[in-house]
Amino acid sequence: MARENLVSLRRKSFGRRLINDWQLYLLLLPGLIWFLVFAYRPLAGLQIAFYDYNVWGGLPKSDFVGLENFTRYLSSPDFKRTAINTVMLAVWQLGIVFPFSILLAMLVTESTNRLISRMTMTVTFLPYFISAVVVAGMVVNFTSPSYGIVNLILEKMGLESVYFMTKPNFFRPIYTIMILWMSAGYNSIVYIAAIMGIDSSLYEAATVDGAGRIRRLWHVTLPGILPTIMTMLLLNIGKMIRSGYETIILLYQPTTLEKADTIATYAYRLAFDNGGRADYGLATAVGLFEAVVALLMVAIANRASQKLTSSSLW
Repeated sequence: MARENLVSLRRKSFGRRLINDWQLYLLLLPGLIWFLVFAYRPLAGLQIAFYDYNVWGGLPKSDFVGLENFTRYLSSPDFKRTAINTVMLAVWQLGIVFPFSILLAMLVTESTNRLISRMTMTVTFLPYFISAVVVAGMVVNFTSPSYGIVNLILEKMGLESVYFMTKPNFFRPIYTIMILWMSAGYNSIVYIAAIMGIDSSLYEAATVDGAGRIRRLWHVTLPGILPTIMTMLLLNIGKMIRSGYETIILLYQPTTLEKADTIATYAYRLAFDNGGRADYGLATAVGLFEAVVALLMVAIANRASQKLTSSSLW
């Protein structure tokens, strides 16, 4: 009886808030509709992963194969290659791109020259708004063996020009540098805001105790923004595992598939670039497998963060 009363009170409370704040809920409506239409409604298509999908007949005329598509992928030689490439690109981004944004935020906030700080933020922030297609085109031009600025510098140094985009071992560094240039400034804004929220009396106390700039950064700034760092890390782990296949597809060549082909790009090629033999069932199974792994990684990282730092997403 008490539970029924509590549920009734909650319903009345929600109805009262809905009436009083209807303007705010109206502003929320377009975003909610967008998520329902473009994020949640397509989830129904995941059932294709369990069928030998017939494009012309749809699911009603497709044969149910259960976990066969998953078994095909996990037992194929492509699984090991794509899994290793996905993990390696994630490790490169986690080890270079993620900490660089934190370092950039600390450098900008510690700079005493406002002009240099603003110029640095502008230069690093603007690339985020440039289309990935344009950025990939710039990278290809910069590394061109005939007129690319990188090879022109190498020639001035007396070295031979290199066609970087056809060399498998150069793909990961080039891709990581491109992602770093595109996202470092934008990601650093969150850390700058967190640093600005640290109580200034903590810095004053550290200065009185004789702490220099480096010690203040280590003992005041980093602990102060640790919850923000952990939150951003958890949010980015899933994205790192589900690597942005669009930028990879724009950069890779047939000669670099050995190092560039990830789970996401493999699923794309199965569905749209498979020589007219599209396998939508297998492609969906590969994509679903990637999503489940990303979810598990986020859940494990969230649990570890909760144990180690008392900060977590849920």
